[in-house]
Amino acid sequence: MDPDAEKNETPGRTATCDAPASDSGVLEDARSLWQELLELSHDRFRLAALETRRAGESLVAMIMVGVMVAVLLSGAWLGLMAAAVAGLVEHGVMISSAILLAVAANLLLVLILCGVIRRNSRYLQFPATLRSLQPSPQDVRKPRNHDQGL
Repeated sequence: MDPDAEKNETPGRTATCDAPASDSGVLEDARSLWQELLELSHDRFRLAALETRRAGESLVAMIMVGVMVAVLLSGAWLGLMAAAVAGLVEHGVMISSAILLAVAANLLLVLILCGVIRRNSRYLQFPATLRSLQPSPQDVRKPRNHDQGL
């Protein structure tokens, strides 16, 4: 029998003697890197989940405080309007006219605030992002005629 044949037939070894050592090292490195990548991605997702939960709790708290502020401001506004109506009545204006004047002032303020809301609502549609996603004028299939001053 050939002594080299015994080396190649031993259990756990392949036909090439020096290749398994280098392949197993690379394979172990790849497995190790893959495991580290999985652990890192798990940590990132857990951090994102915790921050999302914290952001949600903060949002709920902000909404509750906002509602309380709105109620307090409404009460203050009603008190201010009542004082204005009482002041007008003291200066000889009929009570019904003073109340109508306060209502008209409130409606005028509502119209102004609605205009502000309408003007700012266009930014809710992400106009700059949409513009950046549209093809540039150079990408349009129809060539522009620069002689016509377009």
